[in-house]
Amino acid sequence: MKKRFLYTALFALTLSACADEDWVDQPSVPSGSEEVTVPEDAADGELLIKFDPKMTDILDQTFTVVSRSGGVASRSGIPSTDEVLDILGAYSFERIFPVDKKNEERTREAGLHLWYRVKFDENTDLQEAFNRLRKLGEISKIQANSRIKRSYDINQKRVYMSTAAIQRTALTRAGSDAPFNDPGLSCQWGYNNTGDYDFANANLDRGFESPAIADCDVNCFDAWKLCTGDPSIIVAVLDEGVMNTHPDLRNNIWINEGEEEYAGKDADGNGYKDDKYGYNFVTDSGVITWSDAEDTGHGTHVAGTIAAVNGNGEGVCGIAGGDASHPGVKIMSCQVFAGSGGVTLDKEAQAIKYAADNGAVILQCSWGYNSGAANAVDGYVPGPTSEKEWAELYPLEKEALDYFINNAGSPNGVIDGGVAIFAAGNEYAALPGYPGAYSKCVSVAALAADYTPSSFSNYGEIVALSAPGGDTEYYGKIGEDETEYWTPGSDLQDGETNKAMGSILSTLIRNGQPAYGYMEGTSMACPHVSGVAALGLSYAVKQRRHFKAAEFVDLLKQSTRDVNGYYAGGVIKTYFRNHTYASPSTTQMNLGDYVNKMGSGIIDAGLLLNNIAGAGTDMKVPNMYVAEGTSSAIDLAAYFVDGENLTYTCTSSDEAVATVSVNGTMMSVTGVKTGAAQVTVQVSNGASQTIVVTVRDKANDSGWM
Repeated sequence: MKKRFLYTALFALTLSACADEDWVDQPSVPSGSEEVTVPEDAADGELLIKFDPKMTDILDQTFTVVSRSGGVASRSGIPSTDEVLDILGAYSFERIFPVDKKNEERTREAGLHLWYRVKFDENTDLQEAFNRLRKLGEISKIQANSRIKRSYDINQKRVYMSTAAIQRTALTRAGSDAPFNDPGLSCQWGYNNTGDYDFANANLDRGFESPAIADCDVNCFDAWKLCTGDPSIIVAVLDEGVMNTHPDLRNNIWINEGEEEYAGKDADGNGYKDDKYGYNFVTDSGVITWSDAEDTGHGTHVAGTIAAVNGNGEGVCGIAGGDASHPGVKIMSCQVFAGSGGVTLDKEAQAIKYAADNGAVILQCSWGYNSGAANAVDGYVPGPTSEKEWAELYPLEKEALDYFINNAGSPNGVIDGGVAIFAAGNEYAALPGYPGAYSKCVSVAALAADYTPSSFSNYGEIVALSAPGGDTEYYGKIGEDETEYWTPGSDLQDGETNKAMGSILSTLIRNGQPAYGYMEGTSMACPHVSGVAALGLSYAVKQRRHFKAAEFVDLLKQSTRDVNGYYAGGVIKTYFRNHTYASPSTTQMNLGDYVNKMGSGIIDAGLLLNNIAGAGTDMKVPNMYVAEGTSSAIDLAAYFVDGENLTYTCTSSDEAVATVSVNGTMMSVTGVKTGAAQVTVQVSNGASQTIVVTVRDKANDSGWM
């Protein structure tokens, strides 16, 4: 999230509330005469409220009637609440999270069905509305509905490269050990740093050297010997819209089968219409956008680092982008920025829940609030300074993240729960920004190509991991910026790429068309970690390993190389803040201040994959539910190593209740009569598992009707 290119949410809410302890639903509405100030950037005429669970039946009755009539409620059905709403002139009252029948049970278990958006006339005094509603015993939490904003200049030039320019660069940097033929791979130092990049020479005229150091990378080349990705792993990119037609991305874009853009219907019943490639939460539409004049291509850039197609002979590589014989991981676009706009807090929460409910297991978030330690003198508005403060200010956001972390994935898949990965922020501050600093998320700091912290990167004990993010204030020449070697209608020419290669090359958009280009920041470090995590889970699919989400996060933190050795002993790093000015500020970093504050080290994909095989637990064939007279099938190959080439023998303990048959790797169970039976799966490699089959009069795919 470099301030020149990347997202920072400037909510600056000053709303205060009572504590919301981990995993315990506690009221966050202040009591007594405690004063609460609605923030200036709150959306006019809107508040977000959460009801006490005891109000569930009344709310359900109200909204059952509303849904039958096809309208929007203006009242809750709770007398005391409606009395206040009448006084305030409320005209719209609706549940924040749409009903998704497949996931409604767990939505209710998490308490998310109790969150509602109340709309008033735009001229309504929100402070008065807040003060009146907060006194009601039926309401447990209340917050304003601010809008996410970006702090960087959307007109800032990116450094673009056409395919031809990348090909020219590749001719001078070709390596015989490169595993793929994508020409841009030779410029992606974050994957395989040879230590001999030309950009290291840019500082020789400054009186000091800042070379690249070999192996300051995420070690993709070793990891790719074991795995290159798996399409069953879905990464949700919460960002600008991902260009799903980009030639280096389109084969690795998640597709919601059955949904079609512009069809105007919710084909899968998940509460969202036309969501074929994800959902645009800015416009409340299934159409993902990326061609607005003020779009930067940021979402497409981070998506490329994770899953650009490998081995297609063009552009760049993705860390988990697959290979010629095997597709890579899938990118789900959950669009929270479009043009100059960003979503409100309720829509952000919807996007997080949508990701979990539609199969994503990794949440890629290169945005966040400013660090609570950000310097206001530099123009930053400091964000939350502690997890407690953040949870009080943004209770809906915390609950949505908890939902993703607890409910993404599957007990019978490679991961039970989800991994939320955030950029640490770019305010040069000794505290990462929230929500990534939340103890259950993964906060990522950025490194230059010589293991030193990127000059702009936030850091601190809460940071979980480090990854390549670039650093032009360290590598770039004084007085030069992008406009000096890139102008509209031109590409980087021979010999000019060294000026940009200290940054991160990935897929990009230029004038609404597919392109490639460089960006920098913790926003670029973050998808390196998301890509490595996705690659690790892909290898877990191959090895038939299963992880709890927290267990996998711990494994990520263990799969690193130490960076502290480069910081000890009072080493000083000099960089030129605002280096594009003729007389930039010469700034020195005492790297000793960064010891143990850049996470557990730089993430190492090769080490992670080697650790996967001996970690987690064996995959388990799931218990099955079938209705009388119906059959249900399951592919046993997914649960045993090399399962596609094994032979299976299956027997039922009671064929009067359920019968079982096997055709290749497919096991089919038929319900005969109500009851339960055990099915034993005997495998030709000597493995054996026993599951329970439950038969009822009626059953759906998740249990009972």
